[in-house]
Formats: sequence, structure tokens, C-alpha cells
Amino acid sequence: MAKHLDLEEQEQLDQLRHYWNTWGNLITWVLIVALGAYAAWNGWNYWQRRQGALASALYSELERSADAGDVAHLERVLGDIKDRFGGTAYAAQGALLAAKVLDEKGKAPEARAALAWVADKAPDDGLQAVARLRLASLQTGEKAYDEALKTLSASFPAAFVPLAADRRGDVLLLQGKRTEAAAEFGKAYQGLGADRGDYRRLVAIKLNALGIDPEAGAATAGAAS
Repeated sequence: MAKHLDLEEQEQLDQLRHYWNTWGNLITWVLIVALGAYAAWNGWNYWQRRQGALASALYSELERSADAGDVAHLERVLGDIKDRFGGTAYAAQGALLAAKVLDEKGKAPEARAALAWVADKAPDDGLQAVARLRLASLQTGEKAYDEALKTLSASFPAAFVPLAADRRGDVLLLQGKRTEAAAEFGKAYQGLGADRGDYRRLVAIKLNALGIDPEAGAATAGAAS
């Protein structure tokens, strides 16, 4: 009986050796790849967390500079966060904050440059849209109307489309193009929902000043649809 069991064990061992000789290398490489991918994933997550923590620290430093009105330090920190963590939302938000302070301190070219960077580099299209709207406002204030319209001609997320239309209307009106301005204000009015009632009323005032009843336009659009 013992001899019979020994023969069975030997046969099982032979089958195991054959299986391993056939599939052993493949199994080994699959395990190596799987473990390597897991290690890489953990490493990437760690790196991302570390980058986020470092970017957050620099953003906090930038906020302190903004609160203190220390423009020189603010610009240095802004340069650091853009160079080291330019792909993070912290960098984009920091540049938006820096642009506000720079504009208040009379450094319009630097403020425009910060906003243009966000509009081009921010990882979120919402942040890009905010930067474009603010940049267009600065350009409008400097009477650079063509530049403002060019900034506002970019693609905007749906939530920002009415806001961009309203800004285009402002610029066109300043250029004396009342018909084109009215058309943009009309787009803005139609695009603004009930949750933006105050803003919608402001656009309605602009349309009324141009001799246009916005509600009549809304009724016409509703009938056409």
C-alpha cells in the first residue's frame, strides 16, 4: 500500500514538474508585472499626495503674501508654484489670486500674464474660463477691445457661456456696436437660468437700455422651439 502511494506521489510530482516547465516562466512574468504595476500605482499615489501637499504649502505662502500686500514675495512664490507644480489646481488658483493682487497694486501687465497662464495651463476648464473672463475684464478696462473679444472667443464650458456672451456684449457696446451687443446680451439672458436671477436681471437692464424687451425675446425663442 505504501509503495502504491509512493507511485501516486511520484506521478503527481512528475505532473507538477511538467506543468511548471510548461507554464512556469509565464506565471513568473505575470506575477512580476502584476506586482510591479501594484508598486508603481502605490508609488504614483504617494507622489501625487506629496506633490499636492507641497503645492498646498506654497499656495498657503502665496495667500500670506497676498494678505500682507508683499508683491515681491508673492511674485517669487507664484514663480515657484508655476515652475514646480504647474499642473495642479493649487497653481492655477494661486495665479488667479496673484493676478487680483497684482492688478490692485498697479501691475497690470503681470496680472494679465498670470491670467493668461491660467487660461492656457490650468488643469480644469472651469478655472480656465474664470481666468479668461477676468483677463477680458482687464483688457476691456484698458480699452484693448479687440484683445478682449479675442479672449472671449475661446471655447467655454456650458455654465460659463452666458457669462462670456454678456462680457462680449459689454465690449461691443463700448465699441458702439449696439446691434451686435444686443445680440450677445440676448444670448446671455436666454442662457441664464432661474438660479442666476440677479445676474439675469442685470442683463435685462442692459437690454432695456437698448430698447429691447428681453421677455419678448424669450417668448419668441420659446415659440420657435
